[in-house]
Amino acid sequence: MRALLAALLLLAVLTGCTNVLDPAVETNGSPPESNTGTDGHDAGTPSNDPGDKANPEDNVQDDPDPPVIDDDDDFTDQPVDTGPNDVPVPEDLSHAVWMAVGDIMMHMPQLPGAYDSKKKRYVFDPFFSEVKPILEEGDWTLANLETPIAGRDLEYTGFPRFNAPPELAEALRNAGFTIVTNANNHSLDRNFKGIDRTLTHLEKQGLITKGTARSQAEAEAKTIVEQNGIRMGLLAYTYGTNGIPLPKDKPYSVSLIEEQAIIRDIHALREADADFITVVLHFGTEYQTTPNEAQKTLARKLVAAGADIIAGSHTHVIQPYETIDVSEPDGSVRRGLIIYSMGNFISNQRGGTKDYGVIYKAAIHKNNQTGKTSIGDIEAIPTWVHRYKVNGTNRYTIVPLKQSIEKRSISSLSENEYTELQSTLTVLNKRLQSMSDQAVSVEAIHDEHQD
Repeated sequence: MRALLAALLLLAVLTGCTNVLDPAVETNGSPPESNTGTDGHDAGTPSNDPGDKANPEDNVQDDPDPPVIDDDDDFTDQPVDTGPNDVPVPEDLSHAVWMAVGDIMMHMPQLPGAYDSKKKRYVFDPFFSEVKPILEEGDWTLANLETPIAGRDLEYTGFPRFNAPPELAEALRNAGFTIVTNANNHSLDRNFKGIDRTLTHLEKQGLITKGTARSQAEAEAKTIVEQNGIRMGLLAYTYGTNGIPLPKDKPYSVSLIEEQAIIRDIHALREADADFITVVLHFGTEYQTTPNEAQKTLARKLVAAGADIIAGSHTHVIQPYETIDVSEPDGSVRRGLIIYSMGNFISNQRGGTKDYGVIYKAAIHKNNQTGKTSIGDIEAIPTWVHRYKVNGTNRYTIVPLKQSIEKRSISSLSENEYTELQSTLTVLNKRLQSMSDQAVSVEAIHDEHQD
């Protein structure tokens, strides 16, 4: 035996292979590695450096005496490397932002200060300059245009039958609006010609429209606007047209509120693969700060029938919003949003909070694995129409109320005026949230064509 050991030692010396005696050294001819890594951390001590992404297997040391494994051993508690195909995949989600404001009005006192005598045209961009950065955050940004923009030859007038300069369409586009609805009680203030010209001016600016139509085909066309892979279906209706009858040969010209017809339109959009549906309603009682029972009944029924957002206008003052939990036949619960009125966004009206409006912002999420779309965070941003005079004419700028108060950004206002604005903001926030504390629950309504 001693002779055999001596022979092995001699062989090791001659070949330079010491691993015969030290099984911990690698056999590839490389020198043994130090226990200190290249970044200075001890290989046997976990690194606190978040950038240290060493392979966990690098720290596993060979066991010189591996245990004997019995075929009958239970391996259910042993860690298993399942490979990349079995690693949980994060949810495939798409996200977009829905935004909307209330009434875009044009009373006669708003016109003189907006006229540029050098350019010989109206420039309404200053109306929206302070809220433009907010509006541009939307993927869908909606406004209710409550005046025809039919041209000077049809005469510019304010209340009771409106007609505003076409340059207003350009200002809406420049401000960040992408969609303009115009089904309201002033749609026919310049008769059918006013509808025709208004739609032409809006479309020239690349704005999507809904609520009035120049043909039966246009009225029946499904409006679906896709952003970030999410398809929003859009509908818009009004309670009436101030007693002006629809043209007998063009009954399609203004979409009127008719519950069953709206429900059919909602179902048609669902069948056309709309991911979520916005219904704009011009309804309610003017200057009332709470919705009436007819508003609540209609809006909740439309959400139960498949609408996701009801965007209300007409009352010229802000009304509350509420969320609706809809129990679907498959056991899931869909969340709907009802905004009863967004108030005036721009107008010459003052007093009784008629010079205040709100920008609504809602996060829209689509799960691309399940195909289901949901409403996330909802934000209401109160606004105020700051009216002031320059060279004897009225000027108007819509300002985000909370931000303007905090920054004291309107230099012409006194501290007492800021105190009044703060008091009004408190009232508006309380009003907005007065119906949002607890969601209303309803059962889904489906027709026979729905699964």
